[in-house]
Amino acid sequence: MNGNWLRVSPAELERARTDLGWAYELAMAERNENSERWASTDKAWDGLDFLLDRLGFDVPLVLGTERFVELPDVEPDSDEMFDFLENLEDDWGYGPPSYLAPVDVATAASRLAALTADDLIRGVDPQELKRADIYPGPWEGPRELTWLAHYLPDVQAFFAAAAGDSAAVICWLD
Repeated sequence: MNGNWLRVSPAELERARTDLGWAYELAMAERNENSERWASTDKAWDGLDFLLDRLGFDVPLVLGTERFVELPDVEPDSDEMFDFLENLEDDWGYGPPSYLAPVDVATAASRLAALTADDLIRGVDPQELKRADIYPGPWEGPRELTWLAHYLPDVQAFFAAAAGDSAAVICWLD
């Protein structure tokens, strides 16, 4: 399971709201080209989300703030949820994507710019991640925290570029 982001213009976001199939094709093309508009946190998405949340980061970078598709009010691992996900037009992976509006991207970029890798992991006990059942695990020692923190410069660069373009960001897990 990998975290992904796609930087889109406000016009592209508007089109994605009405044509999620088009947005999927754009996301796959940008990913296949390894474009600067696409970024991935690989398997570190949940750990980064946990560490940022622990610091009081108020923008949910990994899962976005707005949904393109409302999920049914059923248990996440239920047959009803799996049926819903199978009937989506495109296979975004683990459910439909969400997004961060340009204002959220700008806020995130500003907050991220002030962080260092040390800020991200200072005072964190790897057992906190283990107790919280943070993917992917196992969380045995400081080496795993360093692995999470090494993603920070790329995340900062991606969000700085997106904010510089007044872009939105589509977020999804696959």
